[in-house]
Amino acid sequence: MTPEEQQKQDERFMRMALDEARRALDEGEVPIGAVITCQGRIIARAHNLTETLRDVTAHAEMQAITMAANELGGKYLPQCTLYVTVEPCPMCAGALGWAQMSRIVYGCADPKRGYSEYAPRVLHPRATVTAGILEADCRELMQAFFKQKR
Repeated sequence: MTPEEQQKQDERFMRMALDEARRALDEGEVPIGAVITCQGRIIARAHNLTETLRDVTAHAEMQAITMAANELGGKYLPQCTLYVTVEPCPMCAGALGWAQMSRIVYGCADPKRGYSEYAPRVLHPRATVTAGILEADCRELMQAFFKQKR
């Protein structure tokens, strides 16, 4: 796949993650959405459910990892890509590492709670990370949510 084709594919799947984030927003959740693909096919879609489930671990990434593992019938996801609207937190990045997720693509950074600040080596050693896909859209959604809360 050429870099241009990869960029288009990344943007396509990030738009789907943004759709999930908007679903979270509609449900009163922090608007973070995630999509996991395997060989170009979507195998999981999720959004934050921490308020709905009253569970601090119910982040979009955690929900998507569980769905993807169930879809593939195993706990490891080495041929999968996670698309998530906001940089994963250390908990989610740790789970991505244990799941052996091969690629992580996120929209906007999270300088206050992102894994790269607190646990930069927690992902699987062979994992690749692509940041900044539809960054402005992802950031605007988060900023609008928190502005509304204040």
